[in-house]
Amino acid sequence: MDGITSSADRTRAIALGTPTGFLAFGLGSGLSPYAPGTVGTVAALLPALFLVQLPLWIGLLLVGLAFVVGIHLCQVTGNALGVHDHGGMVWDEFVGVWLVLLFMPFNWAWWLAAFVVFRLFDILKPWPIRWLDRKVPGGFGVMLDDLLAGVYTLVCLLPLLHFSGG
Repeated sequence: MDGITSSADRTRAIALGTPTGFLAFGLGSGLSPYAPGTVGTVAALLPALFLVQLPLWIGLLLVGLAFVVGIHLCQVTGNALGVHDHGGMVWDEFVGVWLVLLFMPFNWAWWLAAFVVFRLFDILKPWPIRWLDRKVPGGFGVMLDDLLAGVYTLVCLLPLLHFSGG
């Protein structure tokens, strides 16, 4: 990392130059200068195309594994950047939206609804998400708020799915 002059250069070097940074930054999608969380959530849709084809129990197992791995990724990357929850670290968005999509029908309308509702909960952080985001340190804290945003999204969308017959 010698010769890196700016914070942006350092962030880019960590995000693209280390395996943990590359994953924590959502395969580089978190480097977007505009709305990195939203761009990261869009990037998460491509791997989700494969994830949702698996039996639900395997999908849940993989999302759980991705959550645990994400704790490490975000802890190591946050430490390297000197920022607890850098906005470009979007692995947590990947995991949160994957959780939601496992339960949604495989069609554009439900995926769009999942995307929009998940982003709203992730941005607005209703209680206790915002409180936990501020109080729970490290990689676990980074991952937890988006997992809860996913759970809140499911609480909203699953009844609609049930009553719509979707």
